[in-house]
Amino acid sequence: MTSAGLVVTLLLWGYLLALWIGAHTADTTQPRLRLSHKELLDINRISIFSQPSGFLNLRTMLLDEYQERLFLGGRNLIYSLSLERIADGYKEIHWPSTSQKIEECVMKGKDVEECANYVRALHHYNRTHLLTCGTGAFDPHCAFIRVGYHLQEPLFHLESDQSERGRGKCPFDPSSSFISTLIGNELFTGLYSDYWGRDAAIFRSLGRLTHIRTEHDDERLLKEPKFVGSYMIPDNEDRDDNKVYFFFTEKALEAENNAHTIYTRVGRLCVNDMGGQRILVNKCSTFLKARLVCSVPGMNGIDTYFDELEDVFLLPTRDPKNPVIFGLFNTTSNIFRGHAICVYHMSSVRAAFNGPYAHKEGPEYHWSVYEGKVPYPRPGSCASKVNGGWYGTTKDYPDDAIRFARNHPLMYQSIKPTLKKPILVKTDGKYNLKQIAVDRVEAEDGQYDVLFIGTDNGIVLKVITIYNQETESMEEVILEELQIFKDPVPIISMEISSKRQQLYVGSDDAVAQVKFHHCDMYGSACADCCLARDPYCAWDGISCSRYYPTGAHAKRRFRRQDVRHGNAAQQCFGQQFVGDALDKTEERLAYGIENNSTLLECTPRSLHAKVVWFVQRGREKKKEEVKTNDRVVKMDLGLLFLRVRNSDAGTYFCQTVEQSFVHVVRKITLEVVGEDRVDQMFNKNFQEDGPHKMLCPAPSSSPQGVKPWYKEFLQLVGYNNFQRVEEYCEKVWCTEKKRKKLKMSPSKWNYANPHDKKPRPRSERYRPPRHTPES
Repeated sequence: MTSAGLVVTLLLWGYLLALWIGAHTADTTQPRLRLSHKELLDINRISIFSQPSGFLNLRTMLLDEYQERLFLGGRNLIYSLSLERIADGYKEIHWPSTSQKIEECVMKGKDVEECANYVRALHHYNRTHLLTCGTGAFDPHCAFIRVGYHLQEPLFHLESDQSERGRGKCPFDPSSSFISTLIGNELFTGLYSDYWGRDAAIFRSLGRLTHIRTEHDDERLLKEPKFVGSYMIPDNEDRDDNKVYFFFTEKALEAENNAHTIYTRVGRLCVNDMGGQRILVNKCSTFLKARLVCSVPGMNGIDTYFDELEDVFLLPTRDPKNPVIFGLFNTTSNIFRGHAICVYHMSSVRAAFNGPYAHKEGPEYHWSVYEGKVPYPRPGSCASKVNGGWYGTTKDYPDDAIRFARNHPLMYQSIKPTLKKPILVKTDGKYNLKQIAVDRVEAEDGQYDVLFIGTDNGIVLKVITIYNQETESMEEVILEELQIFKDPVPIISMEISSKRQQLYVGSDDAVAQVKFHHCDMYGSACADCCLARDPYCAWDGISCSRYYPTGAHAKRRFRRQDVRHGNAAQQCFGQQFVGDALDKTEERLAYGIENNSTLLECTPRSLHAKVVWFVQRGREKKKEEVKTNDRVVKMDLGLLFLRVRNSDAGTYFCQTVEQSFVHVVRKITLEVVGEDRVDQMFNKNFQEDGPHKMLCPAPSSSPQGVKPWYKEFLQLVGYNNFQRVEEYCEKVWCTEKKRKKLKMSPSKWNYANPHDKKPRPRSERYRPPRHTPES
C-alpha cells in the first residue's frame, strides 16, 4: 500500500465499515422520516418528565382536560403535571404503605419492592376530587384526592381519612392484569381479586348500587383472562340501557383442538345489573361475551389470525353511541411473530350480541348455534324501557332467563373488522407494538385517522392508512418514526389530546409530551410539503404549515395538500418560491486517488425516496445513469468507488424520485489524481516533516515559512482551486480535537487510528485497505 493510501484510509475506513449496509431501493414500509431523541429535543417537539430520584415505576395515567392536568400513578407516588408543558413544575403526593403492612407482606414471602404501594387506578370522580386506588403492600385500598375547581388555585392533597378497603377495586399484585372505568359513582373493574392472583372476576362497587361480581371459578365466564380495556358505550338514549364493554384475552373453551388457544373477547354488562332474586344473588346476571377477530384472509379460505389483544382505543365520533374501535393485536403463532391493527364498528359488536348464543350439549359434543327457545326478556338484556319496561330490575327477571344467561354467556357469532381484514400488518420483527392512540383529521382530500403506535423500544410510529376501493387494497404510510426516549424502553401507556394536538407517552420511569406535527421540518418548498403526505400540514403559499379546514379564503387560494397521492408535481406547479427552492442543488467537490476507494455521499431526508445517480464526464456530454458493478456500489450513504480510475472523473448528480417527483439534491464534482504523483509527494513529506504532518496540516497561525503538507497537494490539483481545497482539508483532516491529540502525542509514536487511545511504534502500524475521503 502507498503512503497516500494509508493516510486517507485512516480518515474514512472506520466510518465506511460501520455504515456499510449495501444498496437498496426505497422501501415504503419503513418510515419516511426518522427522528432521533436528540433531534426531537432540538426542535422542541418533546418535553420529558422524570421522577427526580429516577424511580417512577409508572402504572397508570389520567388525562384530565377539565383540570388541564396529567395525573400519574407510580410506586408510593402520585403526580400532577401541567398539560401545557409537563416538564415545568409538578405537584406530588407521597402515599407509601405503612411499615406494618410492608413487614406483613415480606413475611408472607413477597419481595420488598412488591410490598410498596403501587397506584393502579386514577379516575375523575367529580369536579373537585379524583378517586385513586393502590396495591398497598398486597392489601389494596382506595382514597380521594382533592384537586379543587378548575378556575381556583390548583390543589393536590390526599384525603386519607376517607380511605377504604380496595378489594375488588384494585389488584393485590402490582404487575397483575387490571382494568377499571368509573361511570357516575359506580366503579367497574376487571382484575384478579385475591392475594394469590387466581380469582379473575369483573366487579361493580363503590356507588349506591348493590356490589356485584361475576361468579367465582366459572371458566365459562372467564378463563385466565388478561384484561386490556373497559368503556361505557350507550346503545340508545335510554340511560337504563347503558352497558359497559370489557376487552380482554382468555383461553378459549370452544377451541377444542388446542386447550391453550388464546382468543380476544368483548364482554358486556348492564350498568344497572342487580343480579337475580334466587339465582345469581349479588352476581352479574347480564354478562355476555363474543369473540373479537382480527385476521388476514388467506388462500383456500385459511386465515392468519392475530389472537392476542395488546391494546384497544376508542375513537369518539359525533355520535357518542358509535365510537370507532381500534384493536392492536399480536399473533400467538409459533411459526412467526407479527402485529396487526383492526378497526371495528359498534354495529358489528351489537349484531354479535343480538345474534344467536353458542351452545354445547355435553362434553362429547361440539359447539354449535343454540336453536331452542330463548326466554323472555332476552338473556343479557338490561331492565329498561327500550326492552319493554316490564321489569324494574334484573332481580325481577324470571329464573329461566337468569339461568339461561348463566349457562350461555358466549355468543356464537364473532365480531369481524371493517373491510374484513386489518388496516395494518407488521411482521418485520423490528419491534413489538404495544400501545395505540388515534386522532381523526380533516384534510384537503378527505378524512384520515392518524395512528400513533408505541413500541417496546421507546419509539412511536405516526402512521396513516389509505384504502383503495378499486383494488380493495390498503396502503400504509409510516409518516414518522419518533425516538421518544433516549434509551430503548417499552412504552406502557399513551394518552392523547386532540384539543391540544399533543400525545402523552409513558414508560416505566419517564413520561414524554409529544407534538403531533412539526410542519416546517419537512422543508422550505411546496414539493417538500406535499411529498410528506401529512394530513396535519399543507403548503400555504409561503411555507409548510398547520392545515386548518376552515382557513382564511386568501390562504386557501395557495393551499396545496395531497395526502392520498403525494403528487407534488401536480400540486405545486406554478407555486411561488417553489422553483427557487428546488433549483438550490447543493454542490460539492471531491478528490479521489487512483486505485483507492472514495465515497460520494448523498443521503436524502426522506427514506421513501429512491436515489438514482447520473454522471457527466465532459461539459458537452450528456448525463448518463451510473452503472454499478463489483467496483462501484450504491449504498445508503451514497456512491462508493472501491477502486477509483481516471475515467471516473466527472460531475455526479444525486437524484431522488419520490411519488414520481424528481429532484437533484446534490451535485458532486469528482477529480481523480494519479497514484504515483501523490505517492511521491507523501513520501517526500514523510521524510521531511514526520508522520504527524501527514495527519493534520499546521494551523493557520503556524510560523511563517512552515508549509502545511497538504499544500503540496495543490501542485497536483492546481492552484486555481486553492480556496476550495483549503476549506476541504480543514474540514476533513484538521479538527481542533485532532490537533490537540497530535500535539500531546510523543513524536516517536504514530496512531494507526486517530481515535485509538493506545499508541503503537511505527514498526507495528496498522495498514488497512486504501480509500480517500469525500467532503
